[in-house]
Amino acid sequence: MRARAGRLVAAAAAMAVGFGGAGVAGVGAGTAVAAQAGPAAVKPLPPELEKIRAAEAVKLYGDAAERPVGQRKTSLISLGDSEIAGEGVGTYEPGTNGPDNWCHRSPEAAIHRTGIPAEVTYNVACSGAATANINIGGTKQYADELVQSDNLAIKARNTRLKMVLLVAGANDDLQFGPVMTDCVTRWFTLQGTCEPKYAPGWQGRVDALVPKVERSVRDLRTVMRDAGYADGDYKLVVMGYPSPIGPDIEDNPNFPGKLPGGCTGYTSDSAWGRNAAVPAFEKGMRKVAADTGATYLDNSRLFHGHEVCMEDTWARGLYVDITNPFPPDSNSVRQSFHPNARGHGAFASCLTQLYASDRREASCTDPASTGQPKLYPLAWDDVYRPVKNAGTGNCVDAKGASSSNGTAVIGWDCNGQRNQDWWYDAERRSVHAGLTQDRCLDVPGAKYEAGAGLVLWNCSGAANQQFVKDAASGSVRPAAAPGLCLTLGSAKDAVRLQKCDGSAAQRFA
Repeated sequence: MRARAGRLVAAAAAMAVGFGGAGVAGVGAGTAVAAQAGPAAVKPLPPELEKIRAAEAVKLYGDAAERPVGQRKTSLISLGDSEIAGEGVGTYEPGTNGPDNWCHRSPEAAIHRTGIPAEVTYNVACSGAATANINIGGTKQYADELVQSDNLAIKARNTRLKMVLLVAGANDDLQFGPVMTDCVTRWFTLQGTCEPKYAPGWQGRVDALVPKVERSVRDLRTVMRDAGYADGDYKLVVMGYPSPIGPDIEDNPNFPGKLPGGCTGYTSDSAWGRNAAVPAFEKGMRKVAADTGATYLDNSRLFHGHEVCMEDTWARGLYVDITNPFPPDSNSVRQSFHPNARGHGAFASCLTQLYASDRREASCTDPASTGQPKLYPLAWDDVYRPVKNAGTGNCVDAKGASSSNGTAVIGWDCNGQRNQDWWYDAERRSVHAGLTQDRCLDVPGAKYEAGAGLVLWNCSGAANQQFVKDAASGSVRPAAAPGLCLTLGSAKDAVRLQKCDGSAAQRFA
């Protein structure tokens, strides 16, 4: 199968990559109402939805009655698009793997795998969904699918929802799937990189989709109020998207090559996706949550170090299913560049930690390549900052805007670019590079000696990646060699270890 699939890869690159989906007219749950803080009387469902609710109640409880809240089973629900539906996992619920429905809902999707106590979990997300398939009065994607807000209205009346999760926006103005398809196609056909084509208008796309996702969030809140819930009765979470690709693939000691590994595309395009396209999208989703009062989970750095073609990848690369449909068409490659089962396990871990916290905003990442995501009670945009040397006035810089292992750390004119952003993890005493959470400041070979130049290396939590900051003096010292200080001797020199002397060259802020 792999050999046959390989012969189809070039043709497959020109097909749509997994986010597309046709919309069909559907039944709406009603019109949006003005925001309100407390619960209202439960509004009756339209007859066609009430019939579905009653049938689902029989399966849950043995009869069709709508139960008081205290007598209902507890539940969780995910809504949105392929990112949370389970596209890319490879195992799908019956009826969602074609030929007439390509929602690709997986039994291994994150909502089914959290540690949040719940008796029932629902995944009504669908690959290809746009906000128009989610909103009140929206359109169906497939004849046998409900508008997602209608599905929420039914589940909210039959169970006691504890968390409503929304992951949406990639299929609106962003058109992430077609963009990804074009970038891959350009690599196969040697047309050149896609960044020049998309970068100039990318922020405009993000700006255009933000109000659409905001409407979706407000509509979901309205659906819950119409079902008798107060806003504080459940947690409404907007989850951001991780980047499935990155430029550091050759750091993988078992790098299989781009074609066998499925990381087909120009490396510089992968860098643009990770360093610019996904961060812009993340900022838009953060704004959505802030403007609507939803809880926000920033996953933009979650897959750093786990991208396609990296070790322990959490995403599926270019993949051709030659058996479904046959002959292959655009649906044959729709699983490409989506979270795999391990990726959904990471989502589930982050969601579990978020639910247990009281945070309205948090970020999740794997801080030391352990495979164990950790929730941070902060927003990455707020903590990554340039670091300036007092002696030269220059900023600490990842040379050449690279994040590969061994990249020199130098001084350079401050320019506001991402390769001059840094974050100090006080708990682990590690200094993370702004380009990727998976690269840390490192003393090469743990050789603590004067003149040693600092580099970036895959974060491991090892002693040679642990540093101590002294707020009073502005010095930064290796935890294992406190008599040495990070030093920038001249404007564009390497950042080196030197004996601590209290000079301006050893002060950073």
